[in-house]
Amino acid sequence: MQHKVLILDFGSQFTQLIARRVRELNIYCEIHPFNSEKFDVDDYNAVILSGSPYSVRGEDAPQPDLSKIKGKKPLLGVCYGAQYLAHFFGGKVGASNTREYGRANLSFVDTTSDLFKGINEGSQVWMSHSDTILEMPEEYKLIASTHDVKNAAYHIEGEQTYAIQFHPEVFHSTDGSKLLENFLVGIAKVDQDWTPDSFVDETIAAIKAKVGTDKVILGLSGGVDSTVAAVLLDKAIGENLHCVFVNNGLLRKNEFDSVLKQYEGMGLNVKGVDASARFLDELAGESDPEKKRKIIGRVFIEVFDDESHLIENVKWLAQGTIYPDVIESVSVTGGPSATIKSHHNVGGLPDFMKLQIVEPLRMIFKDEVRRVGKSLGIDAELLGRHPFPGPGLAIRILGDITREKVRILQEVDAIFINGLREDGLYDKVWQAGAMLLPVNSVGVMGDERTYEKVVALRAVESTDGMTADWVNLPYEFLQKISNKIINNVKGVNRVVYDISSKPPATIEWE
Repeated sequence: MQHKVLILDFGSQFTQLIARRVRELNIYCEIHPFNSEKFDVDDYNAVILSGSPYSVRGEDAPQPDLSKIKGKKPLLGVCYGAQYLAHFFGGKVGASNTREYGRANLSFVDTTSDLFKGINEGSQVWMSHSDTILEMPEEYKLIASTHDVKNAAYHIEGEQTYAIQFHPEVFHSTDGSKLLENFLVGIAKVDQDWTPDSFVDETIAAIKAKVGTDKVILGLSGGVDSTVAAVLLDKAIGENLHCVFVNNGLLRKNEFDSVLKQYEGMGLNVKGVDASARFLDELAGESDPEKKRKIIGRVFIEVFDDESHLIENVKWLAQGTIYPDVIESVSVTGGPSATIKSHHNVGGLPDFMKLQIVEPLRMIFKDEVRRVGKSLGIDAELLGRHPFPGPGLAIRILGDITREKVRILQEVDAIFINGLREDGLYDKVWQAGAMLLPVNSVGVMGDERTYEKVVALRAVESTDGMTADWVNLPYEFLQKISNKIINNVKGVNRVVYDISSKPPATIEWE
């Protein structure tokens, strides 16, 4: 990855979308906190400054060190980045007197600007800020305006530095991808050579260099991420890869046996370990969602520690961690943005476990994982499987976990997922599942009054899980599934459908 793009994050909710848009141009990019010391600017060909929930006028305004970037590398400031480059280099930023949130249209475009090549007046953009650039330094040239925002974009003359007050990364900016392409390809001359095939070649080479002839143990889940990670590792180290599939007692109905069967014929060395009793015993009585995740993560590691001791000289633990896992588990800014939730396979290993971690998919999104899997020749049906949370049904059972609750939810989930398949809806949904709620409701079955559980069905459409919209499933389908669940699953007398999008909700309920 000789040609790379650095995205400096100031805590914007849209930062990950910038990365997605850049990746869609077949250009590799990385997100790093603006104040991180874990990257070397010299390794990157271009830099993008993200937006931020902070104001450049505030005492707590994030202030990056741009001494090695501004005027030395192609630089694009987005929203906060644009205001920062104006405010701290001789201009003036103040509170806006006009509405600068939502859709807007460019009323002026400098068609001679390389940044706006092929983009005309009237192009729709998305604004999301409360401050505005009131005055620009002398060497800053205005290159775009909207009716309400005069200084919507500028170019610093004598530098490859550009800035825009709107967000090109969001869907509502109709020429956003074109603008990013103009900057990265036209101005910064970054090569568009990051493809699934190139990722496979680079990753296999990196694994060989990192792991060498050491043995690696990998936890398979039956899902896309761990499967793609396993095939990559298998191509890199072959027989030195030892795969383990753990039954944590929180899988879908009959999934332990079906997953083991799925890997037959793939050439992977897979061992099934039934640790369901161990997980469920540890979870007994715990209802806090974060504590449940931590317990599952701890027991997961303990089981792998036990298994690793059965393999002579194993030195590495491989995981199918992907980029959204990392982003959602750790504050990507080191301060401004908040952790949404922890992920069971993110955050390192305890001191007692003497294994090093290898995560071949850590820097790519879910849709990219699928494209890599296709490049590796993995079966399309397996690649099309819906994502399933690492902690399994534990975070779909709100409240404490019992074996009876697991049974109920497994039955409900099986009816829902099988129904989607039977009605040709499965492939139209990105992820689906059922939630067991910690409430009972009154019902009537026959001539008897019931007081039983409520389940919520959830189906979303998404690209990578960072954002998601609920799926408008046919009423007839929902009616059929609801009746089938209530008639066949003892303990449930009410079914509801979740019509929340992410954000503000998350895909899972815990």
